[in-house]
Amino acid sequence: MIIGIPKEIKTEEYRVGIVPGGVKALVDEGHKVIIEAGAGVGSGIGDEEYKGAGAQILNSAKDIYSSADLVMKVKEPQASEFDLLREGQVLYTYLHLAAEPEVTKALLERKVKALAYETIELPDRTLPLLKPMSEVAGRMSVQVGAYFLQENNGGRGVLLGGVPGVAPGKVTILGAGVVGSNALKIAVGMGAQVIIIDKGTERLAHIDDLYGGRVVTLSSNKHNIEEVVLESDLVIGAVLLTGAKAPRLVTKEMVSKMKKGSVIVDVSIDQGGCIETSKRTTHKDPVYKVDGVSHYCVANMPGTVPRTSTFALTNATLPYALKIACLGLEEAARKDAALAKGINTYNGRLTNKPVAVALGIKYEEFKL
Repeated sequence: MIIGIPKEIKTEEYRVGIVPGGVKALVDEGHKVIIEAGAGVGSGIGDEEYKGAGAQILNSAKDIYSSADLVMKVKEPQASEFDLLREGQVLYTYLHLAAEPEVTKALLERKVKALAYETIELPDRTLPLLKPMSEVAGRMSVQVGAYFLQENNGGRGVLLGGVPGVAPGKVTILGAGVVGSNALKIAVGMGAQVIIIDKGTERLAHIDDLYGGRVVTLSSNKHNIEEVVLESDLVIGAVLLTGAKAPRLVTKEMVSKMKKGSVIVDVSIDQGGCIETSKRTTHKDPVYKVDGVSHYCVANMPGTVPRTSTFALTNATLPYALKIACLGLEEAARKDAALAKGINTYNGRLTNKPVAVALGIKYEEFKL
């Protein structure tokens, strides 16, 4: 099989779909890997390293898409890439289609076999390909929040860890999954007062045991959310429903009552955001204010730490890429139910139910 790796073109996205070790693993299995020139530069990986691993370097994205049976990316195709997609081609990347109607339309019209990293789901309901980037984003969310809490960055001038004689800042984390638990780890490490909210009581019990009462755990309901959000210096949105739009947990009214200069970091923005006032931003222009509250809603947060993110991502994506390359998508899906759940569009059909519900498009079960 021919595996193609184009250069990412989303605003300030520096990750790349594969590392040299991944190229070697595919080549050793008899596959051909083609990579767009300069695709890995943002992650500190030069063309020569890819060549040394057995890849062929091509000059343009058009060259990649026109030749590849399987396209491996990091982010969803951008509008300029739509016309490069081919019928029957396998696209393997983060898609987040519930918040991407135009991308969904393009994939359906071009009859692409699109496999979303974020909906590959193991029997225990964990998301192995989303996990590494959720870990990165969760840890970054507290760093980002602390930065924008500084007065010179538009914040209310609060140091999250406080100092002796002065209370630390208050952080509320909405969601105790991978993003939330990683944000929690950093926030506690910085010395902040931390509240974490989740609907899973077993998960909250585990956090309570793990942190020995150092963290306040609350069950998710409107009353609890409003009460703590209004007192917070930093609110981190870390809610995920696999494949579906994120639920709106914080309303415009709540935001209007928050302390001026406080900060919201909505990591859920990839799936539409869990804050009613959230709208997507970019690394070039990451923050805007609503009622005096800074909103950071960058959809590709790990893109700013590309070397760490790219290597972590390839660790997770490569085993499935090898299955697809060696068996073909259909046979790989037949043998691996987790991989089959990743198929969002197939030959012009929308095969992910949460996406279909979110976008109001007919759902058709994936059948081989």
